[in-house]
Amino acid sequence: MSVVENSKLTIVGAGSVGASAAYAALIRGSARQIALYDIATKKVDAEVLDLAHGTQFTGSSQIIGGSDISVAAGSHVVVITAGAKQSPGQTRLELADVNARMLGSMIPQLMEVAPNAIYVIVTNPCDVLTVLAQEQSGLPPERLFASGTVLDTSRLRWKLAERAGVSPSSVHASIIGEHGDSEFPLWSRATIGGVPVLEWQRDGHPRMTEAELDEIAIGVRDAAYKVIEGKGATNYAIGLSTAHIVEAILGDKHSVMPVAPVLTDFHGISGVALSVPCIVSASGATPIKETTFSEKELRLLTESASALRGAAESLRA
Repeated sequence: MSVVENSKLTIVGAGSVGASAAYAALIRGSARQIALYDIATKKVDAEVLDLAHGTQFTGSSQIIGGSDISVAAGSHVVVITAGAKQSPGQTRLELADVNARMLGSMIPQLMEVAPNAIYVIVTNPCDVLTVLAQEQSGLPPERLFASGTVLDTSRLRWKLAERAGVSPSSVHASIIGEHGDSEFPLWSRATIGGVPVLEWQRDGHPRMTEAELDEIAIGVRDAAYKVIEGKGATNYAIGLSTAHIVEAILGDKHSVMPVAPVLTDFHGISGVALSVPCIVSASGATPIKETTFSEKELRLLTESASALRGAAESLRA
């Protein structure tokens, strides 16, 4: 595969997440053409007009959109953000039923106009919905996957960077598993400037303890709840992280990030979409099966898979 020329990105859903993803993609130049689709005509037309008014100040990207599914025709990447939003105190898995029905009616329509696209599911619970969407679409797992814990990983790196007194780009640590309550950091592989996270220290920044790392992990896991409680939705950071994923696909970057395709024999786990380190390129997302885990981490990954498998099965019933 190679870099996609004259690339087209369609974002489905003109709510706070979809509009923020379109805005991020526009100002970052993630794709040559960006389409925003939503069944709410007045809303999507207004968002597209507002974005178009600013294109003088961005790169060469073009923004189009509307409430007719044909706006997605010929897309190289389709990002799905549409669905009921998470309420304060509501878990991502509690959103599953209503959003699964919505996605079930939408996937066939999108496949008809964009059969060759790579699909990225952002709508929550993104990992459960990815399993159902992949089964319905028949697409290979690498071509339909969830945004997973890419944002959670960014939250973790930001927290660790603040504590360590370095730039987030110098922190290499990932959140894996469910994009939700059973997610966890891959501490055994975490480094700061190449130094294992528990060994990092500098003036004013003493070594972290395992208890402190546990506290940081809980803060990362619950970060979205805090944002939702304060402003009603998370949108800016997920918009940026979505644009980052899109750029890895369209730019054929072979970037390693924790997205969530449906797994097949990944350390004995199959049939569920879990966030694990994957290579993301123009071919889609390929899990890195050589990823190593501590005994505790592998147990947590298996438990996370069980929780998601149960949620998916309840929606099939």
